[in-house]
Parts: sequence; C-alpha cells; structure tokens
Amino acid sequence: MTLAQHFAAYSQWRAQISGVLGEFAEWLVENELTDAQTDRRIVQLLEKLREDRLHVAFVAEFSRGKSELINAIFFAGYGNRILPSTAGRTTMCPTELMFDKAKAPSIELLPIESRESNASISEYKRFAAEWQIVPIDTSSAEAMQDALRHVSDVIRVDRATAENLGFAVGDGESAVFRVDADGAVEIPRWRHAVINFPHPLLEQGLVILDTPGLNAIGTEPELTLSLLPNAHAVLFILAADAGVTQSDLTVWREHIGTMGGRKKGRIVVLNKIDSLWDELKSAAEIDAEIARQVDTCAWTLNLPEDQIFPVSAQKALVAKINDDGELLRRSRLAELEHALSDQLIPAKQEIVRDNTDAEFSDCYQRTHSLLESRLAGLREQVTELTELRGKNKGVVEYMMGKVRVEKEEFEAGLQRYYAVRSVLSQLTNNLFGHLGVDALGLLSSSTREAMVHATFSTTLSEAMMHFFDAARGNLSRSQGEVTEIMTMMEAIYKKFAVEHGLKLGAPIGFSLMRYEREIDRLDHWCSTHINTMFQLLTHEKGQLTQRFFGEVAVQVRKVFERANRDAGSWLKAIMAPMEIQFREHQIQLKRRLESIKRIHQASDTLEERITELQHVEEKLVLQLQALGRIGQGFNDVLRQTVSGEGLRSAA
Repeated sequence: MTLAQHFAAYSQWRAQISGVLGEFAEWLVENELTDAQTDRRIVQLLEKLREDRLHVAFVAEFSRGKSELINAIFFAGYGNRILPSTAGRTTMCPTELMFDKAKAPSIELLPIESRESNASISEYKRFAAEWQIVPIDTSSAEAMQDALRHVSDVIRVDRATAENLGFAVGDGESAVFRVDADGAVEIPRWRHAVINFPHPLLEQGLVILDTPGLNAIGTEPELTLSLLPNAHAVLFILAADAGVTQSDLTVWREHIGTMGGRKKGRIVVLNKIDSLWDELKSAAEIDAEIARQVDTCAWTLNLPEDQIFPVSAQKALVAKINDDGELLRRSRLAELEHALSDQLIPAKQEIVRDNTDAEFSDCYQRTHSLLESRLAGLREQVTELTELRGKNKGVVEYMMGKVRVEKEEFEAGLQRYYAVRSVLSQLTNNLFGHLGVDALGLLSSSTREAMVHATFSTTLSEAMMHFFDAARGNLSRSQGEVTEIMTMMEAIYKKFAVEHGLKLGAPIGFSLMRYEREIDRLDHWCSTHINTMFQLLTHEKGQLTQRFFGEVAVQVRKVFERANRDAGSWLKAIMAPMEIQFREHQIQLKRRLESIKRIHQASDTLEERITELQHVEEKLVLQLQALGRIGQGFNDVLRQTVSGEGLRSAA
C-alpha cells in the first residue's frame, strides 16, 4: 500500500468518525436531549477533525537532496521536478506546503524585513496584507516550477543590515553568510513561505515543512521552538557518501535528537546512495558498503538501524517519471515510503483516537445518565401512582405531602449547590490568578526590567532562569488549585448522588503536566541558545533581551494561553453534569407533584396518567437503546486501524 493510499484510508476513517458524530448531534436535537455545553463540544470536535493536519518536516544541511526527496515522494506524478532542486542551496526560507480550499493555488511570501519587528511568523499569519502573493498555474508543470522558484530568492544587503535581521555573518569560507568582495551579504529574500497547492495528499490534511539548511537555523528560532517540535514526523536527511558530518551532528543534537528526548517519529534518510554505485563493484559489495554507512550513522546518532533509510531520491524521481521499476527498486525509496505509512499514520491515528474518544465518551455518558435519570424518576412516579389505585383521598394527600417534603429537601440541596458554585468560583479565581496571562504579563514585565538594569552577565542569566522558575511555580500552584477543585467536586458528586439519587459518575479529570513539559523544553532551548556563557559574553545586553522576549517569552505566553483555554473548558465540563441533573430532578419532582394533585382533584384521571407515563417509559427505553447503538457504532469506527489493506476493524 502506497503512502497516498495509506493516507486516503486514514482520511476515510476520519470522515467516518465525523459522520457518526454528526448523526449523534442530529439525534440529540431530534430527541430534545441537547444542551449548550454538549453542542459546543461536538461542534469543536467536528472542527478539530475537519482541520486535522499531519505535519511532516524535512530537515537537512544544504546540498543533501532534501527538496529532491520531497519531489520523489510527493510530486513525481507531475512528470517533472516541482520544488526547485539544483546544486547548492535551493530552499532559502522555511516553506510549508499545504492546501486550503478557501484560497486559490498560490505562494504566500513573508518579506525578510518583517524580522525588524518582534512579531513571530504565527502572528504574521493573521495579517494577510503583510504577505506577497504569487499565483500558481496548476495546469502546467513548467508554470508551477517558475512560481515555486520564488522560495530560492535572495537579496544582497550590507553587513549591518544582515546582522540586524538576525543573520550570523562570518568572514571564513565555511560561514553560511559572509561578506563578498563587494562588501555585501547574500541573505534570503523571504522569511517564510506558505505554498497552497491542490495535491491529493495535501487536500487530505498533509502539511509538508521544507526547511533551509539548518546550519543557518538560528536565524528563524520559531522553526526550532515551535514548528519542528510540533511535527508528527521529522525526516533528517544525510548524504550517503559523507555520512554524519560535524555540522549534521550539531543540528541533530541541538534541534532534532533532543526534542523532549523523542525518537518516535524521527527518521533519518541516508540520501544519494547512487554515489556509492560503482560499476567495478558487485551488488553485494555495494550493499555491504551502504550497510556500513547505516551502521555508522545509527551508532553516531544513537538510533536503531531500522530508523535509518538509505535511498537515492534523484534516481527514484527519474524512475517514477520514466516508469522504470528496476531503477525504483535500486533507489530503495519504497522502504522509506512504507516506513512513513506504517509508523507515521498509525501514530497520528492513535492521537486522534484518544482525543476523540475522551470527548465523545463524556458527551455520550452525560446523555446516557440523563436518560437513565429520567427513566428512574418516571418509574418511581408510575410506582407511586399504581399504589394509589383504590386508595382513599387521605392516602393521596399523604403521597402529595411526601413529594412536597422531597421537593423541599431538594430545594435545600439547591442552596448547598449554589454554595458549591460560590466556592468553585473562588477556587477558579485562584486558579486563573496563577495560570492567567495577566500573572505571566507581570512576570514578563519584572523580568524585562531586571534584564534591562542588569550590570553583569550573571544577573542577566539569573533573570532568565528566574522567569522559567516563576512560570513553573505558577503552573505548580495552578495544579494545586486543580487538585483542590477535583477533590471538592468528587465529594459533591458523591453527596448529591446519595442524597438525591443523581446519576453523576465521576468528574472528568484535568492535568497541567503537558504544559509543564513544554515550559521545560523552552527552558532547555533558552539555556542552549540564549542563556549561555558564549552568548552572554559576545552579545549586547539589549540584543539578548530582545531575543529572549521576541523568541522565547512569546512561546511561553502561547503555552499559558492554551492552558487557560483548556482549563476553562474543563471547568465548564465538570459543572455541566450537575447542572443538567439538578435541572432534570427539579422538573421530575414538579411533574410528580402535579400528577398527584390532578389525581387528588379527579380520581378518574389516575388510569389515564399511568397509561400516559407508561408510553413515556417505552419511549425512554427506545431512546436508551438507540443511544447504545450510536455508542457501539462510534466505537466500531473508532477502533478501526489503518493498515496495509486499508481500514481494518479491530479484533
């Protein structure tokens, strides 16, 4: 099964889940079982599935054949190279290939001068006017090539301008950016490129990140701070004839191999094995030489050998275009494509499955508990009315008094519920007092002031370290508030379940651990790229301060913003079951009292009311059965796995 077929099966699975969720939402509306919280969660879940993306990043030093590999894997069907691929550097800026059907095929280019501000690439993506748009004519491979060559554009500026834009200018021959004989420095024209292209895989949600030579990666920190860590797979390309060079090893250790210690989804491609094809050697000797290079790379990078794939991207592209099966076999590209299919897509499916299952299960369980509560209340009412058959008026009055007492007890319980809401509101304020962006804003201001007034490099370093320690402290205190809220809600759930027979289950949990790990990752990046003795001694205080807040602090803020949104959603979710059950119980008590009142006033309505309630009971039983079928159908689709044969039901 090809990567395209594998991805198509994954997209089909995702569409099936969306279909079941849509049916669930319609069924809730038809049966008048919906509420604002459940509606919002289902809509958000459908939106996540619709916008689901699979991010694959291609990383390499220049001249490793990275763009050619992308051409061979994804664009050979066009009968030519689509991405520019020539000797030397071709991709001069980080380039995202994706498809948004709301936009025409085009290239969006962010000018390099945008670096003069402190705004990140993600912030610039909100302002379309800041980007230059180049249309893409998809009817012609040559026209597409011409348009896509823009990612290779360069400009010549003086040394001061280059350094002001963040480029490390050197004087030696090995320097990536150096002053030429005319006193100018050649730098990329664009800071970032987004190619909107109607390729079948891109249409299904694949996003390809093509990076410039990473020995220049420090010039765009967002690449290593956000884009690469969030990629589901990173393909690190080496040259087979050179193996792991010192610069390759630096890139691997600083930007790829150390990202949270992850090895899953990290694939090394040993490209250009055709350089080892020697007509004076036998096939066995050539294979042995390639195997030695794989073994050496595995040892150097501390990776298992099955995560290193020797290929010839150039020969694979030629083979696909010319339909040369033997050359394609020798290129070994199929093994890499199978690895992408077999490792990447199931891993992504597992993430989507877990997230979707948790959200759906909570909505499903809430609806199931509501129906069970209604059914239990209704059956209690039928039992009460059945017991009134043939009884005198005094007995009816007694039953009416009994229900009134229950109603009064429940109303007293409501007062306790409102008290719980008040306590929860106070705990929530405490939570957002630590977790909120206002607290982080105060921390950022005090850190900036400390860095501006620092007189020694150690003071500057301590200010950065204090920033992360304080951020972690805020998260730790926030987790304490979360734990206190959970403890209180667990006790309240149990109390009201016992006192009023509410079917509440257990409150949904929440953890800030993922955000703490993200802060740790950003702290590690800062301590290896900004807060180092070399940086402190070789850069001005103002420049380091600007880098810290323009590159690191902005990412920390994003972490806290995500934590705020998720905590807010959790607080709504934790209160919703109680609110729904209280409202439902209140309605049931009111109906019971009204039924007995009517029977007290006219005894001939007793049988009619019992019959009426029995019909409602039958309807509730049917609703529970229908809900069970929806839940089973959802689980059947969710447990399907994407395999070499397409979608396969779990055993």
